[in-house]
Amino acid sequence: QVQLVESGGGLVQAGGSLRLSCAASGRTFASSNMAWFRQAPGNEREFVGAINWNGGLTMYVDSAKGRFTISRDKANSTVDLQMHSLKAEETAVYYCCAARIWTWAQGAYNYWGQGTQVTVSS
Repeated sequence: QVQLVESGGGLVQAGGSLRLSCAASGRTFASSNMAWFRQAPGNEREFVGAINWNGGLTMYVDSAKGRFTISRDKANSTVDLQMHSLKAEETAVYYCCAARIWTWAQGAYNYWGQGTQVTVSS
C-alpha cells in the first residue's frame, strides 16, 4: 500500500516555473516506480513523466522533455516534478501515482493521489 499526497500547485504565468511535490507513505514506496499524470478540463488524463524505483531512470512525454524534471528523495519519501517554461495549455490537475512496473501506461498505476491544480495564465 502507498498513500500519496500532492502539493505545490497554484497559479503561474506562462513561461514561469512551478515545483510540485508528492509525499508518499507506506511500506512499498521505496520499491515503487512513480509517475505524474495530468488532466485538463474535458480531456483524458495523460502521462507527463515517470521515475523508476531507485531514481536511475526517467521518461517524459515529448512535450515535457527539456522543461520538466522528476526527482525522488528516498529519505523523505517524496517525488517532485519541477516544471519550467509552462504553457497555458498545461493547465490541469496534476496527479502523482505509483506502480510496480516501469511503464507510461495509466492502467498500471494502482495508487493515486488526490491531485493538485496547476493554472497557467497566458
